[in-house]
Amino acid sequence: MPTDALFDRAKVDPSKVVADLEAIRKVNPQRFELEQLTRIVHEADKGGEVAGVLEIPQDVWWARGHVPGRPLMPGVLMIEAAAQLCSFAVRCAYDPAEFGTRFFGFGGIDRVKFRGTVVPGDTLVILGKRTELRPRRAIYDTQGWVADRMVFEAEITGMWV
Repeated sequence: MPTDALFDRAKVDPSKVVADLEAIRKVNPQRFELEQLTRIVHEADKGGEVAGVLEIPQDVWWARGHVPGRPLMPGVLMIEAAAQLCSFAVRCAYDPAEFGTRFFGFGGIDRVKFRGTVVPGDTLVILGKRTELRPRRAIYDTQGWVADRMVFEAEITGMWV
């Protein structure tokens, strides 16, 4: 049985824009096919909550080759979307002068479970809840949702590199 949502999903309006793609680009370095966030839709810094959205277009680049005839979003890209959400949240928590040109990247991925599929046309809502924030690393519990279905969950550790 899937776990409960990390926080009250009623707080998250997937159409709301807290940070648009241009604001995300100012913080996260990924570009082109590897941009896995469309917008940030919820940020509650005190509790370490964050939520973002990835709108999956019908003609997304991976659909042609990842299970032809039944395109499924690769799990690694779901986790990448969650990691980019966590990176955005951590980098916004610090003064840019503190991290300079350093990148906040993967340090580890634990307790990953895939619970459903994501397909072209879906809207993937990613929730993140910070469980630890230290000068060298941060840990977030994350979940991905399509409508009312949890499609993945994972604990993501990030670190400055």
